Amino acid sequence: MGRFLLKRLLLMIPLIIGITFISFAAMSLVPGNFVSSLALDPKISPQVLKQMEAEFGLDQPLMIRYLRWLWQVVHMNFGVSLAYRVNVTNLIASRAANTVLLALASMILSWAIAIPVGIIVAVRQNSILDRTLSFISFLGMSVPGFFLAFLAMDFALWSGWFPVGGSFSPDYATLDTWSQVADRFNHLILPALVLGLAGVASLMRLMRSQILEIKHAEFVRTARAKGLSESRVMYKHVLRNALNPFVTMAGYGLADLLGGAALVETVMNLQGLGLLLLTAVRSLDVPLVMGSVLMGTILLLVGNLLADIALVAVDPRVDFSTLASQ
Repeated sequence: MGRFLLKRLLLMIPLIIGITFISFAAMSLVPGNFVSSLALDPKISPQVLKQMEAEFGLDQPLMIRYLRWLWQVVHMNFGVSLAYRVNVTNLIASRAANTVLLALASMILSWAIAIPVGIIVAVRQNSILDRTLSFISFLGMSVPGFFLAFLAMDFALWSGWFPVGGSFSPDYATLDTWSQVADRFNHLILPALVLGLAGVASLMRLMRSQILEIKHAEFVRTARAKGLSESRVMYKHVLRNALNPFVTMAGYGLADLLGGAALVETVMNLQGLGLLLLTAVRSLDVPLVMGSVLMGTILLLVGNLLADIALVAVDPRVDFSTLASQ
C-alpha cells in the first residue's frame, strides 16, 4: 500500500501542473482581460487601467504570470479575486458548503433509487416491468438537467410548497439554529431532486447490465452448485461484484462537487461553486478561475485514489500490488 500511495502522489504533481497550465493558457487566449472589461467605464482613465494591469501582473508574458501563480500556490497562497477583492481561498470556502450539501444529497438520492430498481429489473429481465422502467430510464437520460431545473422552478412557483431558487431565506440570519437547518433543507429539496433524478436513469441501466453479466458467470454457477439459496447467491456474490463500478464512480463524483451542479446552481440561483466559477470565467477573474480549477483537479485525483483504495477493500481480486504496477 505504501508503494502504491507514493507512486500515485508523485504522479499527481505533473498532472496538476499540466492541467493548471493548460487552463491558465486557455484563459490567456480569451481576448482582453479583467482590466480591459473596465475600459467601458468613462470614469476610469487609461492611466488608471495601466496601473491596474501592472498591479495585477496582467502586462507580463504568459509564462511569467503562470510561474508567479504557481509559486504562490506552492506557498499556499491562492491569490486575491480581481472581481470580489477578497482572498480566493476564503471565497471558495464560503461557497463550498452549499455545493457539498447539494452533491451529497443528490448522490444519496440517486443511488437509493437506482440500485434497488436496477436489481429488480435485472431479476425480472424482459418482463413488462423491466421494459417499462427501461423506457422511462432512456427517457430520463434524454432530458437535460437544466430543463428539469426549469420544471422544478415552475412547480415551486405554481405549488408554493418550495422556495423559488436561492440557498436560504432573506431572514436566515435572524432564525435560531434549528430553524436555519430547516430553512437550508427546504431550499435543498428541489435542487437535490433535480440532480438526483437526472442521474438515476444511467445508474439504473449500469446496475441492470452489471447484474445480468455477473449472474451468469462461472463463480456464480459454482455457488449455485454448492446448494446456496438464490437470495444468498444474488446478494453475497452477484450484488457485491456488481457494485464495483459504483465504488469507482463514487470517487470520481468528488469532482462533481465543483462542476456537476453548475447548471442547476445557475438556473436555481444557488450560491455554490458552480455559479461562482461561471461568474469568474465571465469576468476573466484569473485567480478565482485557477483556484476553482485547482480544487476541482485535486478533488478528481483524490477521489480516484480513494476509489481505488475502496475497490481493494470490496473486491478480493484486486490488491495494491496490481494497482501499483498499472
